[in-house]
Amino acid sequence: MGNRRQIEQRVIQAAESALYRQQYVSPLDVLLGIGSLKFTDMQDWKKGRVPYLERVIQGSLGKISYAMKCFRSWAHQKGLKPSKTAYFAKIKGPKRDLQFSKSGDPTIEKAYRTHYVSPILAEKK
Repeated sequence: MGNRRQIEQRVIQAAESALYRQQYVSPLDVLLGIGSLKFTDMQDWKKGRVPYLERVIQGSLGKISYAMKCFRSWAHQKGLKPSKTAYFAKIKGPKRDLQFSKSGDPTIEKAYRTHYVSPILAEKK
């Protein structure tokens, strides 16, 4: 992923693109957009075939953490509204929360579950 400046530029580009397309942006949108997450790996995780998302994210933990920090900073500067989102495995039977991090740390889980919504869309709801 290169140096920090490149990471930051790629994160902003991915986030802007997702926001333009759907009026909100999630960490998954950014990870897909910067190439650190393959769509097929994300689908496997959503179907409960992968125990936690970080297992299939590509790149060092340091780079991914920095990318997520850049994303949250960008969202804050844009005045986007944070919105906690539930993620459930697409499986038969009882609903099961999907896990993002290996540790299951609540702070990390919350960060991954937070989508940032356009203030215009937030007002409509």
